[in-house]
Formats: sequence, C-alpha cells, structure tokens
Amino acid sequence: MRLLLVRHPRPDIGPGICYGRSDIAAATSEIERVCATLPAGLPTWTSPLVRCASLARALAPLQLQVDARLAEMDFGAWELRSWDDIPRVEVDAWAADLLHYRPGGGESVLDVARRVAAFRADLYREGHAEVLVICHAGTMRLLRALHTSLPLEAAAIEAARTPHRIGYGEMLALDD
Repeated sequence: MRLLLVRHPRPDIGPGICYGRSDIAAATSEIERVCATLPAGLPTWTSPLVRCASLARALAPLQLQVDARLAEMDFGAWELRSWDDIPRVEVDAWAADLLHYRPGGGESVLDVARRVAAFRADLYREGHAEVLVICHAGTMRLLRALHTSLPLEAAAIEAARTPHRIGYGEMLALDD
C-alpha cells in the first residue's frame, strides 16, 4: 500500500502555544493552498480535529472517513498554554520518561502509539493500493516509525525523539 500522509494546514493560533488535541481551525486560505497541492480521488482518512477535517472535506467529501485514532496527542492541562509557561520541572519529567509520562495529565506517547498502530493495522487489512491520511505531525512521525517495522515501544520512542520538522500542509509518502 502507498500511504500519503498530510499534515494539516497552519492552525489559526499564535506561535509557541501547546495546542495538541485542542480543536483549532485553520484559516480558509491555508486550506485552499494545501488542497491545491494534494491528489484528489483517493480514499481519505482524517483526524476529527477541524484543522484536519476541514481540509479533508474540501478534498474528498465523498470518500472521507473520520477516525479519532488519528487525533494529535492530548496534552491535558498543558493545552492552550504557552510552552514558556509550562513549568520546566514538568517538561523535564516528560523528557525523562517519554514513553509513559502524561504531559498535563493527558496522554502518554505510548497511549498515542497504541491507537495509531491500531488505526494502521485496520487500514492495512482493508487492502487499498493508495490512501490519503490527513493528520498531525506527531501522528505522522508515529506512522513513519511504525512503517519501519520497529516494535511498538521502540517506534513510539523513535517518533518522540525525531525532531519536529514536518511543515504545515507537507505530504510524506510511505511505500511498501
């Protein structure tokens, strides 16, 4: 299967804010810009968060499946706070245990990896030749790490340690 992963357009929020699972919209102009660069007519899956789903609906309204397992990590009490305002001791605790720590009381990286791996397994069972998945940078890093056949925990750590360099609207192709 060819998996085309697309990061959502730039959300309508200021820089330096932790927004993970928060449902932040993308500007219409950003949705139009990204939509113009993507292939149409493919079976499409999307995160339910509006910054992804609005792009998916514009691109593939008839072939769209919304899947909550594609949502970004839930940062709990950290959501919508400036990264600079989150106590350093909490950020250090997360860095010391990337796999199990629950930032802000939200999800751990392992929690996210489990749901993303379950999505991936279900998708592969469907047997499509090529699909489009509109999601988040964290989800994309996890899918890329899982694509290398690493065990779940190793893939989760790999994804968490991978520098965040996926641009808004960027597409990543994973081929089998």
